[in-house]
Amino acid sequence: MAAITNLARAVTYRGREGQIAWMLHRLTGVGVFFFLALHIIDIFLMAFGPEVFDSLLFFYHQVLFKLAIIFGLFPGAVYHGLNGIRVILIDFWPNLGKKQALLFRVQIVVFLIIYIPSAIIMLLKMFGGHA
Repeated sequence: MAAITNLARAVTYRGREGQIAWMLHRLTGVGVFFFLALHIIDIFLMAFGPEVFDSLLFFYHQVLFKLAIIFGLFPGAVYHGLNGIRVILIDFWPNLGKKQALLFRVQIVVFLIIYIPSAIIMLLKMFGGHA
């Protein structure tokens, strides 16, 4: 019970835009890290010959993997990069810290402007459209 209470306290600490941005930044960073780790392992398999490497390639052509890229890796990387820019802006201009909630909202709008058309194009290509 104490663990649930501590988790609830950690998740709701301040609970505003800054906390949401902080939590999403950590989650997207971990997600991108695991994808890069998988990619490094997959490239490492080249050392064991093309047969071993090619045997793993089927994984990348699965629909679920492609959907995970479109709805997981890509938005995670875009969010992580944009949030990193927001953090840099606040670091270099400390007065912007007072406007961090507004900056977060602007970041989300920019994220949606980048992500939605890109995801549509990727989905169209995935399902044989003419994007």
